[in-house]
Order: sequence, then structure tokens, then C-alpha cells
Amino acid sequence: MKDQTQVPKHVAIIMDGNGRWAQMRRRPRLVGHHAGAKRVREVVRACPDLGVKYLTIFAFSTENWKRTQTEVAGLMKLFKRYIRREAQNLLEEGVRVRFIGDRVKLEPALVDLMDGLELLTADNDKVHLTIALNYGGRDEVTRAAKRMAYDVSMGKLNPRDVCDETFPKYLDTHVLPDPDLVIRTSGEARISNFLLWQSAYAEYEFIDTLWPDFTSEVFAEVVGRFGVRERRFGAVPV
Repeated sequence: MKDQTQVPKHVAIIMDGNGRWAQMRRRPRLVGHHAGAKRVREVVRACPDLGVKYLTIFAFSTENWKRTQTEVAGLMKLFKRYIRREAQNLLEEGVRVRFIGDRVKLEPALVDLMDGLELLTADNDKVHLTIALNYGGRDEVTRAAKRMAYDVSMGKLNPRDVCDETFPKYLDTHVLPDPDLVIRTSGEARISNFLLWQSAYAEYEFIDTLWPDFTSEVFAEVVGRFGVRERRFGAVPV
């Protein structure tokens, strides 16, 4: 039977539509990104009341470097500004922050802020917020495979022990449960290289709402719809 009260423990969100939101208002795309950053705050605060323990948001992909230099530079400034402004609030509200993705290409000042926020909130457990920054699913799998191959070469891992339970331990998300629900805003129906391994059995919601318009009320509606879904994980209903 369907569990009408089931709640997604882990929700992942592809925050799409900031640029279009701004363009519809004849404003620069970065205005939309700033509006989207404010929406993150609201969604994080809504998680405890909805029963969502883990929230993962897609902030910047490995492919986003293809955007204009102006937009990329503006986004990097926005990320630093967000960390500086929200750090104390996140700490006081019991939010633990983690970053996933390849940090090598990011500027040292931003990486220092990321490291600092992770350390500052390390003891929090009310909500686990994971921010995917310079993240790509294929890139993550490739990096994980390299780490696994290194352990094999060093004799730390027997190739015969490699399986679908071993591999996730090498992913950026190794300390997190797999997402139960993945939401993409803005009406686009694609996953854009996000959590490829982890979302194998996640439920998906593609909604038309642009991210800056994704209120806590809309979030609650989407989470509520999850409760009437029947999750089979490859099996058949009994």
C-alpha cells in the first residue's frame, strides 16, 4: 500500500530559472541569481517543519563555466557574499553545511570560506545543507573512480571487493543518504548531470515555477505530493 504520510528525508533541487526570471523583468541575469539566493534561505528554513533532514542544492555546475565571464565572476562574488552573510544564521539555526564538487578550479578565497563554513557548522544536525559548487555528476564519478583505482594500486582495496556498495564510499556524497526526491524548477525536464549515481531511484518533480518564485508554500506542495507516490525500487507491489 502507499504510505500517505511518507516524507522525503533527502530532497535535492536543481535551482533553474534565475536568468529567465530576471530577463522577464528586463533586468540583468545576475539580478535573478541574487533573488534566487534569497529563496535558498527560505527553503532551508522550511525543511524542519516539512520533515526534510537533508537538502542538496545545485548552485554551479562544471558546465556553467561556459557562461559569460561577467556572469561567472558575478556568481563567484555572490557565493562569497552568501557565505559571509549567512554563516552565523546557519550556525544558529542548526544547519550543517557541506560543499560537493571539484574545488581545484575555484579561487582560493572562496575555498577558504567554504572550508570555514563547513568547520563552523560541523556540530549542527537539524538540517544538513549540501551545496553543489563546480559540481558535475560525470566529473564526480570520474574522480571517485580515480580514488578507487589508487586504493587498488596501493593494495588498500581488492578489485574483487568493488561493487555497488563499495563505490559510493568514494563519491563526494559518501556521508549522505541518497536523495528521495529531486526537484527541478523552471519547466525544463532534464537532470543536467546532477547526482547521477545517487538519484538512480529518486522520485522526480519537474515544475514550471522559476527558482526565484519557488516559495516555501510551493516547496510544501511538492513535498506533499511525494507522500502519495508508490516507490517500488524495481520490485512489484504486494
